[in-house]
Amino acid sequence: MPNGVRPDADDACIVRRFEPLSVLAVASEAFPVVKTGGLADVIGSLPKALMSLGVATRTLIPAYPIVLANCGDKEIVGQMSVFGEDVTLWASHCHELELLLVDCPVLFDRRGGPYLDDQGMDYPDNWRRFALLSAVGARIAAEGVDGWRPDIVHLHDWQAGLTAAYMRAAGVDVPTVITIHNLAFQGQFPASVFPELGLPDYFFHIDGLEYYGDISFLKAGIRLSDAVTTVSPTYSREILTEELGMGMAGVLQSRRSVLSGIVNGIDEDIWNPQTDPHITENYDLETLERRVANRDAVEQFFGLTPGDGAILSVISRLTWQKGIDLLAPVVQGIVDRGARLIVIGEGDPGIVYGLAQQARQHSGRVVVHVGFSEEAAHLLHAGSDIVVQPSRFEPCGLTQLYALRYGAIPIVSRTGGLAETVIDANEAATAAGVATGFQFHPGSIEDLYHAIDRALTAYDNSTAWQQLQTQAMRTNFGWARSAERYACLYRRLARDRRAAVLGHA
Repeated sequence: MPNGVRPDADDACIVRRFEPLSVLAVASEAFPVVKTGGLADVIGSLPKALMSLGVATRTLIPAYPIVLANCGDKEIVGQMSVFGEDVTLWASHCHELELLLVDCPVLFDRRGGPYLDDQGMDYPDNWRRFALLSAVGARIAAEGVDGWRPDIVHLHDWQAGLTAAYMRAAGVDVPTVITIHNLAFQGQFPASVFPELGLPDYFFHIDGLEYYGDISFLKAGIRLSDAVTTVSPTYSREILTEELGMGMAGVLQSRRSVLSGIVNGIDEDIWNPQTDPHITENYDLETLERRVANRDAVEQFFGLTPGDGAILSVISRLTWQKGIDLLAPVVQGIVDRGARLIVIGEGDPGIVYGLAQQARQHSGRVVVHVGFSEEAAHLLHAGSDIVVQPSRFEPCGLTQLYALRYGAIPIVSRTGGLAETVIDANEAATAAGVATGFQFHPGSIEDLYHAIDRALTAYDNSTAWQQLQTQAMRTNFGWARSAERYACLYRRLARDRRAAVLGHA
């Protein structure tokens, strides 16, 4: 096995549907009640897939104002004091999710978003906000809530990482899993805040929170959880390297025996071109010709000059990690080929400025829309011909999965989950009828343009292009298989814990 990484969860596991499990998921966002990125999509869709496997999930998230507004029906199931702050715990069945909402107005009732203020800056007390979320998660694991107690606690990203530390400090005997959705975000804070966390002094140690003289919430989760997962098998290998380990490679190497990769899925009820309410014309493989109505709608909505040339779209955070800085140098080549480009998202002002200059130079051919909406994202997947994801690294990626589902051919860098989920239209794959998109070497402007050129050449051959769309839309990236892997992992941890308890009896 490369680098000692485990197989994806337990490939040999047989899911025992008669063995019900209760899982507490701790996260900072969940679609559709609050979303800043792909994390929310996973948190919102995985519990639904797990239900058919006998796994019932309750998801603990902060009660931001938007969450309270989106979850009308709720009841108080707990009140407590954490870090000297009054906390109300609400339960809500909201949008098919069983939510537990941590209501602490002094920390979560903010005018900005979940992590950034209305000026786009990190809240200076983010360490306190998400330490409180984690402390509440640990208390629920220890004491239960409203007569319910989890068999497994599943932590998501750094915002929930400290839950494992609070559970360990309290001697809570419930297995924990942490999923790393993006290792670039580590919850790193000055060591000076450690005394405010309420943890024993021995947690400030290389085997605990200490991280290059600071503290890291993510490191706490990695070091102290029973299992560590990432959102694709390739990414679980990549993060063991110095290049993509983001300073955590050594920590992860020390935990490689419990590290695995489970690729993300998509909610096929929400992302379904046959029923999607956000697109102009619904369609499927048998009615692919209807897709042209969505293409026309994209031209009109974004102010593109109408034409037969391909429409390329980028739906992403506009950042270096996402490789968006590679786009400006290839815009002229895209336009010269008669294609059009739409970029939507928010991010680095310098990158946005460079793209905006291209849009001014190529009015009607290039559009840059700063902002994001679910409706626009759905329409772009249904009406674009090509979706470009030039990420330098990508733990899994969901955009390419949505694109495949909607028949928008993805161009992706050969990294992380992108490399696993898109089959390059090279000569062999095309001849075998399995190609679904185009890959290129991460970080290379030249290779990106070469991939775009290959895609546009294929687009000019209508028969070959329709075949590519058909192959893309036949791929299956729903949650069924990945949810089974999570269920297997949960059950193995629960069995191991029971065996350990019996062994000490």
